[in-house]
Parts: sequence; structure tokens; C-alpha cells
Amino acid sequence: MTAGLWELVLQGIGTTLQLLVYGALLAVAVSFVVGAARTHRSRLVRFLAACYTEVFRGISALVMIFWVFFVLPVAFGWQLVPMWAGTLALGLTYGAYGSEIVRGALAAVDPAQREGGIALGFSPWQRLRLVLLPQAVPEMIPSFSNLLVELLKGTALVSITGMGDLAFSGNLVRLALQQSGQIYAYLLLIYFVIAFLLTRGMRVLERRLKAEVAR
Repeated sequence: MTAGLWELVLQGIGTTLQLLVYGALLAVAVSFVVGAARTHRSRLVRFLAACYTEVFRGISALVMIFWVFFVLPVAFGWQLVPMWAGTLALGLTYGAYGSEIVRGALAAVDPAQREGGIALGFSPWQRLRLVLLPQAVPEMIPSFSNLLVELLKGTALVSITGMGDLAFSGNLVRLALQQSGQIYAYLLLIYFVIAFLLTRGMRVLERRLKAEVAR
């Protein structure tokens, strides 16, 4: 490939990583808010959180991107740029999956720990922040690692909006060179390297968090 085409691919990698970071931040925020709400003592809060989880888990991320980018402008008269449309669609969709990870990890904490927090006079928020989350978060990391890799692969869906992510840029290079096998082999390798680095980083984070809990 020429230098110009490699520059196009590098720009696509940068856009994909930017979307991955923004989408992951939104997904994590949604995961913890909705996941904690799933364990709330209020039945109404649990019901609303469960409705969100079931609805967004049942919707295709691709269809959600279509809705956010193509349908909402027609319905409400405002248009999100592709980056923020992709971030919103992916963050809300994958956040629904993440909320189940958070709910399951919180539910797995020894009930004696909850009772200890009550005995110490902690409020529900203090029990969650000081007792439950420090023990639950390390157990969430392997599942969040898998979800992060899925989010990475999901970023390719935003190419339908014309955003110059890795998949979109790779397709432009393919059309320019007419070399599908070689170009898509490069794309597979790039996605694999990014996913490999993500999983290794998450494993390091998991070990550090577990070491902190052990102290």
C-alpha cells in the first residue's frame, strides 16, 4: 500500500479507539447505575432497571445505530455527529449487558458483609461504596474484559453512518486496490492486536484489584 493509504488506515484505527473509549465509558456508567438499581430495595426501581436491561439487550446494536443516527433527526429535528451517535448507541446497548455483570457480582457478595455494614450503621450508599463494590468489582473484570472486546468489534457497525473508523477505512483501501483478501487480513490482524492488548490490560487490572482487596 502507498503511504497515503496507510495513513487512511491509521486514521481509522485512531477513530475506532476513540469510539471504543467513549463507548466503554458510557457503557460502564450505565452498567453500574442500572446494575446497582437491579439490587435496590425499591420494587419500582428494580422494575424500571429490569425493563431497561431487557429492552436494550433485545435490540440489535446495528438497529440502535440506525435509530440514533437516521430516525431521531427526523423525529426530533436534531442530528448527532457520527461519533456521538455511535457512542450513544453502543454505550446504551452494551451497558445493558454490563448491568447484568454488576448485578450478579453484587449479589454474589457474602450476605454477612451486608449485615456487617448495617451493624456499623452505614447507609445503603455507604454499604454499596465501602463494602460491596470493593469486593464485587474484581469479580466483574473478566466479564467486563469480554464485553470490552465485544464492544471493540461492535465499533465496526458505525461504518454505516459513513464515519471513518477502521472498518470503513479498510473498505476504502480495498476498493482502491481491489485486493480484498490482503486488506481484510490486515484488518483482522489489527482488531486481534487491539483485543489482545485490551485483555492483557484487564488481567493486570484484575490482579491489582484483587491484591488491594486481599490487604
